[in-house]
Amino acid sequence: MDTKGLEDSAILLMSLGEEEASEVFKLLAPKEVQALGETIAKMKSIPRERVDGVLERFAVVASEQSMLVSDTDEYVKSVLRKALGDDKANLLIDRILQGGDISGIESLKWMDAGSVAELLRNEHPQIVAAILVHLDYDQSSSVLKCFTERQRNEVLVRIATLDGIQPAALKDLNEVMSKVLAGGDKLRKASLGGVKTAAEMINLMGGSIETSVLDYIREADNELAQKIMDNMFTFDDLEKIDDKGIQLLLKEVQSESLIIALKGATPEMREKVFRNMSTRAAETLREDLEGRGPVRVSEVEAEQKEMLKVVRRLADEGQIVLTTGGDDEFL
Repeated sequence: MDTKGLEDSAILLMSLGEEEASEVFKLLAPKEVQALGETIAKMKSIPRERVDGVLERFAVVASEQSMLVSDTDEYVKSVLRKALGDDKANLLIDRILQGGDISGIESLKWMDAGSVAELLRNEHPQIVAAILVHLDYDQSSSVLKCFTERQRNEVLVRIATLDGIQPAALKDLNEVMSKVLAGGDKLRKASLGGVKTAAEMINLMGGSIETSVLDYIREADNELAQKIMDNMFTFDDLEKIDDKGIQLLLKEVQSESLIIALKGATPEMREKVFRNMSTRAAETLREDLEGRGPVRVSEVEAEQKEMLKVVRRLADEGQIVLTTGGDDEFL
């Protein structure tokens, strides 16, 4: 539509009033709404003669239109079924009317390319292709630009080889998109990723890869690397070390540090330590723990971290074996 056509349409909508104009807007495509909205915003004053001229032309055009059937969809269904029978007609009806059942996909036309790309980023290329062919070319191309080169190429290959979409498949796809978009503001990011997740992944990579990854992260962000390392071990995880490993650890830790660290330990962890000491040493440690007054949490955490560093060194030297198993987070 040229500039004059947009202006005439804008004048007509403003003449209808807010309620009626809003109903018209509901029937327009996103680009049409945007174009008309911008035109209305720019039209500050309009000569009365032009308003009258627009209304007169509209009245003439409207009088020439005649609604032959109130519900064209139902008319098509009825005629085809009578002519072809239910089975053949239903197959043809699906193909004829399938375009009217893509309200979920149509909603994407109101979104910016970056948001659409984010919604589709993890979908299979075939699904992405089936959705993008329903969008305007410029919007589809903008969405594709947001993808990686590999994903973009895979989607374009499927678009190029797409030979229609089965009505049932389109219906399923539309329903999925409708459910995703229905969340609107209720959609929230899932609690995925983060330091702890990275730590758990690195734990499973093995010694050499683990060292390489942490060195790389440390060069880029030393603080982040430290947070990951802190999350790779927790003091309670030491319960999973075998008795021989605990005995090696106790040889490396000063008595004072051990007392403070165990002030924040679970009863199970304390018993594990006592079990791996001589009877006399264990009894002395029990008395020291009971006789020691309150200790700041920061002091306890500091000593526990020092013990974890010792565990890490012993593991790197091969003296302690750290294993995973079951639902355990680590060790």
